[in-house]
Amino acid sequence: MKKTNITPFVKWAGGKRQLLPQIRERMPREYNNYYEPFIGGGAVLFELLPQKAVINDINIALVNAYRQICNKPEAFVQEVNRLDAEIWEDGKKYYYFLRENYNDKLMQEELDVELAALFVFINKHCFNGLCRVNGKGLFNVPYNNSRKASIDANSIYAISSYLKNVRILDGDFEVACDKAAKGDFVFIDSPYAPLNPTSFESYTKEGFDIESHRRLAALYDELTERGCYCMLTNHNTQLINELYGNKGYRLDVVDVKRFINSDASNRVGKEVIICNY
Repeated sequence: MKKTNITPFVKWAGGKRQLLPQIRERMPREYNNYYEPFIGGGAVLFELLPQKAVINDINIALVNAYRQICNKPEAFVQEVNRLDAEIWEDGKKYYYFLRENYNDKLMQEELDVELAALFVFINKHCFNGLCRVNGKGLFNVPYNNSRKASIDANSIYAISSYLKNVRILDGDFEVACDKAAKGDFVFIDSPYAPLNPTSFESYTKEGFDIESHRRLAALYDELTERGCYCMLTNHNTQLINELYGNKGYRLDVVDVKRFINSDASNRVGKEVIICNY
């Protein structure tokens, strides 16, 4: 498919835009269906634009945004533009007013265009574009003092057109890969393993703990047995090396910049790209 100004519509912690060259050079030459069980901001999906794709995430607000952009792009653009245009002189008060509205709608599971627009507005106006929730599942990131436009309408319409041929799921990563078969490509950008082994945080209230990483490693092994091409990215930690090392997989360590970190000295690090082919 010809690329037409498609870029991620949200900023996402751990997004792979800066790793796209390294990911592209490690792609299988040919594959059938494309699977991405942790879609996040979709940087890799929108770079590759595979013709047959299945995407998934457990973050229902994020998935709702994908679905609303796919099915109701005009209404979505109109609603985001309204939120941008009506910003108060006190942008901070406006942001917290909208954040409370967003959390109320999310708790009521009102998965509609308004929720999608609020989700994107808050993402673009919160500190470092960080999607973080508290124990109750409420979004709790502070304001970033930005008054910039939240979206590029042309990009949204291009995304909508592309997503018409994409299957969009919301749920567990194992279920999302249930139909992945020989010759399919599975790109796995899972929640990061913590650099500090005693600290596990997640962007959804469900969490992604050590047991989840072990379950994912078992799925990676199973997908390999099915004949799928698999690529996984994560922090280059002891846990990840224990889970995927010594199995015949290719582990390439690459340097990255971590833009979403309050301490500038911690904005450099190493990630590992793991391929089974």
